[in-house]
Amino acid sequence: MGILNSIFGSSKKTKEEKQLFINWRPLKSLEQLKEIKAASKKEPILIFKHSTRCGISSMVIRKFEESFTKEMKDLKVYYLDLLSYREISNEVGYEFQVLHQSPQLLVIKNGEAVAHASHYGILEIPLISFVK
Repeated sequence: MGILNSIFGSSKKTKEEKQLFINWRPLKSLEQLKEIKAASKKEPILIFKHSTRCGISSMVIRKFEESFTKEMKDLKVYYLDLLSYREISNEVGYEFQVLHQSPQLLVIKNGEAVAHASHYGILEIPLISFVK
């Protein structure tokens, strides 16, 4: 059977699943924005704005998750579903003075956005530099 499997492929899945080190926190209330702003005075906080209907957003969020290393596992990352929480998305833009885009990543430190990017630019933010 071994030679046939090597020629025709095995029906068993041998794909190794990559361990993800990201720990998503859902962002579902305006009150959480106050908490994020306060917490950002002690450590950087990330907000990922995601559209569940956008193919680019889906691809970027998957790549974003895969980019997290073990060293980055303690970063606080909030997930904002734009379609379900449009009011919160609008407030994020207003509060942190960042024009809305989707997908979008904001890095909040000392109560303000110190880095932000959208689309594939999200993957270029050096997140490791925000690890304590």
